[in-house]
Amino acid sequence: MVPSQDAPSLGRLGGRLTGRPQDAHFYSFNFPALNACVAEARRQVLARLHEWGVDETACDDAQLVVSELFTNAVRHTDSENVSCQLRFGEAHLRIEVADQGRASTEPRARCSGADEESGRGLLLVGALSQAWGVRPDDAGRGRVVWAELPHGRLV
Repeated sequence: MVPSQDAPSLGRLGGRLTGRPQDAHFYSFNFPALNACVAEARRQVLARLHEWGVDETACDDAQLVVSELFTNAVRHTDSENVSCQLRFGEAHLRIEVADQGRASTEPRARCSGADEESGRGLLLVGALSQAWGVRPDDAGRGRVVWAELPHGRLV
């Protein structure tokens, strides 16, 4: 994983940030499918959750989940772009990471050997989430991996 200080700036990457003004608890962004963008995705999530007054434990968990899901989309699909949506509700924080569906298999948790360096990401997502899953994207061309996390509010 690329350290956050090495991540390129959003402007150079051409990422797109959006939000629906009528929904103060919805946020989305889109970045090129580059390893360097994983750190920027974490920063975007943390900044928004702080604005929403989410507790630090939930912020930490959300950053880890976004990092795992975004990394999987970058590494295991041949996507050009990866997008992320956050929805903050009364019961949970929903995180959705969408790729362009260019992978031969669907994401699933697996047990990795003790000497393997990767392969535990979705197990972590499952441990931190109330629920998680995979669905086709709205256009039917890609897929969305989602997770619902419990949260608290600071305020």
